[in-house]
Amino acid sequence: MTVFTTAADRAAFVDRRLAELYPQTPVPLTHRDLFTLLVAVVLSAQCTDVRVNSVTPALFALADTPEKMARLPVAEIARIIRPCGLAPRKSAALQELSRLIVAHHAGAVPRSFAELEALPGVGHKTASVVMAQAFEVPAFPVDTHIHRLAQRWGLTSGRNVTQTEADLKKLFPRDHWNQLHLRIIFYGRGHCTARGCDGTRCEICHTLYPGRRRAVRGEK
Repeated sequence: MTVFTTAADRAAFVDRRLAELYPQTPVPLTHRDLFTLLVAVVLSAQCTDVRVNSVTPALFALADTPEKMARLPVAEIARIIRPCGLAPRKSAALQELSRLIVAHHAGAVPRSFAELEALPGVGHKTASVVMAQAFEVPAFPVDTHIHRLAQRWGLTSGRNVTQTEADLKKLFPRDHWNQLHLRIIFYGRGHCTARGCDGTRCEICHTLYPGRRRAVRGEK
């Protein structure tokens, strides 16, 4: 039986096993281009990808470019995206970020972290997703699944998502980040869920910590 004594040992196993389980890493948010990806990622805040994918067809039928979204009334955007939650805030952000993309970026989604994070509704995590999935720039967006699993797998102290991101970037090869963050999400949704595993039950948790008997109560 392999004994994983360091975080680096555990990370190497996680990296290898997730690549075996998920050789392909499709982007889970349905989109047509860079702009529709950005919109979908903004909508995904505190919302499932399934829910986002259920509302974006109606939204994109009316506004699938920054120019069209900037002209669409906030109330109309909010009506369509209401199932995603936080509709007043997200709808205002989508209209304004679209206006700024047209005014300051010639209608093209900006290609840098700083420019993306300057847009309304786009924080570091959203910018990281866009940079990774749209522009293939190495990034490690940390969502609730990744934060939870990184703690269960002993890859981070888990004080906050910022610390988790920094710890994971140190442990995994830079050229693995973009695929790996999706693989961890896929595994977290399918095997190491918030309620379905407590740090002792799923394959990876049990392999890394075969002697663990107590549930892992991570930091949020």
